[in-house]
Amino acid sequence: MKNFIALVVLAALACSAYMFYNRTVEDRFSISGTVTVPDRFVKNAQAENNTCSIIVKNEADVPIAIKRIINPVFPLEFTIDAKDLLVGQVEGGLKLEVQINSHGNLGLLKAGDIFGSSPEVYAANAKDVVLHADKMTGKPTMVSNKGNFFRTAAR
Repeated sequence: MKNFIALVVLAALACSAYMFYNRTVEDRFSISGTVTVPDRFVKNAQAENNTCSIIVKNEADVPIAIKRIINPVFPLEFTIDAKDLLVGQVEGGLKLEVQINSHGNLGLLKAGDIFGSSPEVYAANAKDVVLHADKMTGKPTMVSNKGNFFRTAAR
């Protein structure tokens, strides 16, 4: 009976130590917030088969974490944690960037891609980060004004 109780106590201690270790590993890096898109870009940003990639960079502009969301709906709530890390350790301030596109290639901006970056530097446990995707590459397409006097005259 004593051996059984000792075994149960030992198992409980091992289980609690494992859970404490997992919690501390995940608590070291966790950034959460919202990605917003201006109304004029929402239709393009929410197009079918688009990806929203949130890139976390260190102060030397080296990517250290990437979170991809397929078929995003904006405003988009996100959480980037230890599972999304590309490196083992996170030190110093962090910068965030967002890229929304249909081709999936990061760092390569094509016509129609929507992007933005954070003006601030964040800590590894930042909460309530607001990231604005407020820029778009490419030329806007103009509608034909031929035959419409009022549209032509308004310019």
